[in-house]
This record gives sequence, structure tokens and C-alpha cells, in this order.
Amino acid sequence: MTRIVSAPLPDGGQLNARIDGPSGAPWVVFSNSVLTDLSIWDAQASVLSDRFQVLRYDQRGHGDSSLPDGPMSFDSYGADLTALLDHCGVTRCVLIGLSMGVPTCLAAARARPDRVAAFVVVDGVARSAAGREAFWTERRETAHADGMTRIAAETTARWLPDVDAGAPLAQGLIAMIAATPVEGFAAATHALASYDQSAALASLTCPVLGLAGEKDGAMPDAIRTQFGPLPDVRFDTIPGAGHVPNFQCPEAFNAALAPFLDAVAQDQQELP
Repeated sequence: MTRIVSAPLPDGGQLNARIDGPSGAPWVVFSNSVLTDLSIWDAQASVLSDRFQVLRYDQRGHGDSSLPDGPMSFDSYGADLTALLDHCGVTRCVLIGLSMGVPTCLAAARARPDRVAAFVVVDGVARSAAGREAFWTERRETAHADGMTRIAAETTARWLPDVDAGAPLAQGLIAMIAATPVEGFAAATHALASYDQSAALASLTCPVLGLAGEKDGAMPDAIRTQFGPLPDVRFDTIPGAGHVPNFQCPEAFNAALAPFLDAVAQDQQELP
């Protein structure tokens, strides 16, 4: 069963979302990275929607969701996610964030920790590294000056290590990034430049899984450092993958994710 959802936002606009899976099944909610849309999770939805309600959406300024009026913050992105969950009647779920989706999910979790049955971190962190403002300012200025075509080519080369630019996988990501509105990307760069959602970690008493692409630079170590102190956390690395392991190496990624989700769902069923 598939449902297309247009969820209204409190300050105007809407989020485009899709729900796959049987009504009444446990909820799994995916939040996309900057420069992508809900289709970045296609390979996960296809294998999980037989036993979960899979909710995917386009973060504001991406895909078919509304453009923001100006710079965004992760408190705003988190409020968007909270509004979506309210609209869809999600009272308990597993939150899964990719890159920018991690602080988005953390902001939503801080607002409603009772909603979070488990949390999955994918190549993202709770607080940004120092000195990232210059990088995101340059990316924003490049997008305004040259459009998204250059951003798409350069980003894909970084995110998909060892994948030829002409390969179908790379071409698919290039097309997705190039379709992102300049205004949506620019708004996100303000949030990404400097953020800290680490206060939300105190509320994560639920099971947590950290996943990272082996070839995503310092990210695997950063995830272990930031999320390692949590009481119920485990980690895995996706061999050969870069910044979007769910997209680059879906079979290996799904093999790491699915058992965790099934165990969480089983634990929820056994609760009195």
C-alpha cells in the first residue's frame, strides 16, 4: 500500500511525503540529506515495506516540498519533521537520518523523546566540526553564481568514491542533486554551517545504531566519538561506501539495518 502525503507546516507551505507498507505495522521514518530527496531511500523502502510502515519525505527546500522563506536552522527542520509525524498520526517510530537528516531527527527527538522507539545515525553527527562556515559559504555562493550543475558534479565525486562519473549510479545522484532548488540548498547551508544538537543525546535512552560509509573520511570515527557514550548503541561500517552508503551500497547497508529494525519491532511487540 502506497500513500502520497502533503503535510501542512505551521508557518505555511507543505512537506511532500510518501508512506509504503501495511497499515498498523511499526513505523520507520527516514529523513534525507542535503541535496537529495526521498528517493535516496528507495532501496530501503523496497525491502522494508512488507513489514513496516515506511515514511519518507523531502526536507523543506528539497524535492517537492515547499521552499523556505530564508535561512533554515535545525530547530526549524526538526519542527517540520514533528509536524509531519503529527499529520500522519505517528505516535512511536524508528527515526533514521542521513547526514543532514541526523541533526533534523535529533531536534525532533528532543522535542518528543516519547516518540522515538530507536534511532539510526547514517553518516551524520550531532554537532558540526569547527570551521565549516567557510566551506558552506563557498558552496552557497557557487550555487547562486553557477546553478546546481556544478554543485551536482562536485558533490557526487566526493560522495561516491571509486564510482565513475558516467556510471548510472553517479548519473542518478547527479540528476537528483541538480534538481534541488538553489534556494532550498542555500537555506540548508546556513543550518549546516554551525550547529549543535548534542543536547538531544540525553533523551536517547532507546537503542541506537550508527552506520557510516568506510570511505567517508573522518565520519566513521566522528559518529563513534559523538554517539559512543549512549547507553544502548552499536556501530557498523559499510565497506567501500562513501557519504551515502544506503544509495551506493544498498545490499550491504540493508543487511546492517534490517536486523536492528526487526529486533526493535520485536521488543515493541513484547512490551506489556
